[in-house]
Amino acid sequence: MIPALDAPRRMPAEVDLTLLWSGLVLLLLGMVMVYSASIAIAEVGRFTGNHPTYFLVRHAVFLAIGLVAAGCAFQVPLATWQHLSPWLFVAGVVLLALVLVPGVGRDVNGARRWLSLGVANLQPSELMKLFAVLYAADYTVRKMAHMHQLRKAFLPMSGAMVVVGVLLLKEPDFGAFVVIISVAIGILFLGGMRARLFAILIVVLVAAFAALIIVSPYRRDRIFGFMDPWSDAFGRGYQLSHALIAFGRGELLGVGLGASVEKLFYLPEAHTDFLLAVIAEELGFTGVVIVIVLFGLVIQRAFVIGRQAVALDRLYPALVAQGIGIWIGIQSFINMGVNMGLLPTKGLTLPLMSFGGSGILANCVALAILLRVDWENRQLMRGGKL
Repeated sequence: MIPALDAPRRMPAEVDLTLLWSGLVLLLLGMVMVYSASIAIAEVGRFTGNHPTYFLVRHAVFLAIGLVAAGCAFQVPLATWQHLSPWLFVAGVVLLALVLVPGVGRDVNGARRWLSLGVANLQPSELMKLFAVLYAADYTVRKMAHMHQLRKAFLPMSGAMVVVGVLLLKEPDFGAFVVIISVAIGILFLGGMRARLFAILIVVLVAAFAALIIVSPYRRDRIFGFMDPWSDAFGRGYQLSHALIAFGRGELLGVGLGASVEKLFYLPEAHTDFLLAVIAEELGFTGVVIVIVLFGLVIQRAFVIGRQAVALDRLYPALVAQGIGIWIGIQSFINMGVNMGLLPTKGLTLPLMSFGGSGILANCVALAILLRVDWENRQLMRGGKL
């Protein structure tokens, strides 16, 4: 018998394909659903020129810009990101402060969260989430020898977070504040913060959040509306009640793509904060499960990549990777919880999917940095040089 020729061996992938494809599918599915959720409002909006594709075109442009930025970010070594992280954090704080300057920041629906760039608006809080990941990882690496000390490890970081928190609450943007604080504390914990100190910190944060809710009438209204939206379905429970109706109408397979009724001026912010409710109505329980699985894959790969970096003694890239996982995990969990009535209504978009140029840009760059961590890990495991 003539021995068969050996088939050429496939070269291993340069990056994590599961992460890459999960992220791309979420981005593309988000564009489809943003179009479906925004057709009605785009057809009658004065600022949209009555064009049904207004939001689709803008979202596609934002996505293209985000992917180009991601391609550039992937070329930047993690060592460079670490060097730039304090300066990026300071730049983020400056942008958050500029938003509050009268005549500079732009008001939308009673909140001042945007800087006008002429053709589009920049939301600094979205960029600050990425900057907070990069800075917290660098801070933790620099303070690694003192992570067990309250004064040397936690207090300086808490001071920086207080500054960010004050600026965000002035906008107000309580949702971004929760995400950024969660990211910072999560990275400190992964970096070696004592469990006892971490537990005390969690108690203090819970008490602080409770105080913020108690002293703010509109936050109290959101809490009570979340607990029983049907008691005031045309008032404080309006958004949640219609989101729940959308979930109920979707059942297992949905009413069909484009056939949502709730997006027809019943469900506010259908293409941003409540995009998942439209997905539930049009694609049903099946569509929601697919979205959750895709997010689960992105988060799981982020932590796997982080563990691989730890094994290679690359602490900063490891904390950045896991910090990005915490960010996407926390924000997607809060958005989904709000849409399903499990959490109080909060203005947080669904990462990688909801309409919004700043969010898409920050998310794409974050995924690119995560892929860069994985690429550098693979180069080192093959014995190469970065």
